Amino acid sequence: MREVYLDNCATTRTDPDIAAAALEAMITDYGNPSSLHRKGLEAQLLLERAREQIATVLSCQPEEVYFTRGGTEANNLAILGAYSAHRRRATHLVAGQGEHASVLGPLKHLGEQGAEVALTPLLAEGHPDPQEMSAAVGEGTLLISCALVNSEVGGLAPIGEFARTAKAKSGRVLIHCDAVQAFGKIPISVDKLGVDMLSLSGHKLHAPKGIGALYIRKGVRIHPLMHGGQQQRGLCPGTESVPLAVAFGAAIEKITCDINRNFENYQRLRKFFLKKIENFPGLCINLASETTPYICSTSLPGYKSETLVHFLAERGMYVSGGSACAKGKDSHVLTAMGLPRERIQSALRVSFCKDTTEQDIDLFFQTLAQAAACIARSRA
Repeated sequence: MREVYLDNCATTRTDPDIAAAALEAMITDYGNPSSLHRKGLEAQLLLERAREQIATVLSCQPEEVYFTRGGTEANNLAILGAYSAHRRRATHLVAGQGEHASVLGPLKHLGEQGAEVALTPLLAEGHPDPQEMSAAVGEGTLLISCALVNSEVGGLAPIGEFARTAKAKSGRVLIHCDAVQAFGKIPISVDKLGVDMLSLSGHKLHAPKGIGALYIRKGVRIHPLMHGGQQQRGLCPGTESVPLAVAFGAAIEKITCDINRNFENYQRLRKFFLKKIENFPGLCINLASETTPYICSTSLPGYKSETLVHFLAERGMYVSGGSACAKGKDSHVLTAMGLPRERIQSALRVSFCKDTTEQDIDLFFQTLAQAAACIARSRA
């Protein structure tokens, strides 16, 4: 049975070359990067090389990049760390209703601790309403958090517009961007976006799980979430995972050198995908425009997402019903977009990677047709 993996927003397959780079660091450059001997220095140099690779792509300084265990830790560090550092002057936080759970979770926690949290509506285009976002910002606003690319439908948010408007209303407001689903797929410049913090994750671009990073603009003050070491200026204490950092840096260098060619391929695949939908009875796209081409959210009303996902998986076809962190619950993103319940409960998220082909998409539609026919027969 041929396997087709189309759940790349949940995670990507680790590239063999990237895995080899991590293995080399594990068995050869195994020193603790904080140690003062030669093996420690070798590990430290590898760590700094990976930091430079990230900084080059973001157009920032290496000292503005902090390694984390992934995107969730980066988002939590940005939000909770900023609130802890600045809560005496401001306690108002703003985000969109369609943010990832790793943003909404810490915001909910802070709301329970007394912070004022404003969650603005989501447009049909899959990103927060710029007017509502602007209206929510005041002199007492501490932080705005917004994903550059929505993890479920691919909506591309106008972060630069949000940042300019917010800074004009309150010069001290901090802008945090969750770029986990965008990094390595579209060009990103922290200066052009106008952000103060930006979260990244390695396993979305063919690096192993367990490594991410947080960009923090020089001069922005946040508090650590943990204590007990001076690694990474005390902000992310604990011995750094050099092999994972090396893998992250190698993955970034490999994928970003082909970023334009990959993006053109995503556009071609999405066009092919949308054409196939036209000939599939009942199947609809949940976001037709203003989206990134590597995420396709569809719905087949009358068929439960969970049932379809399991049927497809049994035949080697891997997609999801939405964000992996939702664990099968109704999508809060599609709900915030105002879609009917039958669309929400039948949603399938198909997400491409650099290796996805038209043949993969063809097989997806063939297998989905089999699933629909089989389920229909079982109801007869």
